[in-house]
Amino acid sequence: MSEKASERIYNVLFLCTGNSARSILAEAILRKDGRGHFRAFSAGSLPKGAVNPFAVRVLRSLDYPTDDLRSKSWEEFATPNAPVMDFVFTVCDNAAGESCPVWPGQPMSAHWGIEDPAEVDGTDIQKEAAFVAALRYLKNRITIFTSLPLGSIDKLSLGTRLRDIGRGEGATNLRPDVA
Repeated sequence: MSEKASERIYNVLFLCTGNSARSILAEAILRKDGRGHFRAFSAGSLPKGAVNPFAVRVLRSLDYPTDDLRSKSWEEFATPNAPVMDFVFTVCDNAAGESCPVWPGQPMSAHWGIEDPAEVDGTDIQKEAAFVAALRYLKNRITIFTSLPLGSIDKLSLGTRLRDIGRGEGATNLRPDVA
């Protein structure tokens, strides 16, 4: 390994079905909070084509950049010229159960499902509160992830730690035995 682990920049892809809310939130959080150590991306199996306005509102209110966020297909990341991912995390239960493309480089993966804030019915205040909660759950998971000693942990232990992160507060895993 020619590069020091501390100098390595890891590519991380967050997946969801619509790529308009949870995966967008995760991408924005890691872009800012993991800057210099991680490159964050997001995509969906059936992208909605637009970022949810409540996601943009909540991210901006917390000083996360939103300028280049867009809803896109995960097929963009399965092409030969796409960045090679080191990690792929599903953040919704639907995407976790779908047949994902084969990712070049065999990235580590885990399921970090949380409730879809875009599914909340109610007032704008209730919808925004759902996005704030989703952002908090994702930020907590990303904070734990970015503090892992990625350069010195073995692959088996890392896989276990990544799955454990997805079982944290707000988890929506369909079955307790599924990570």
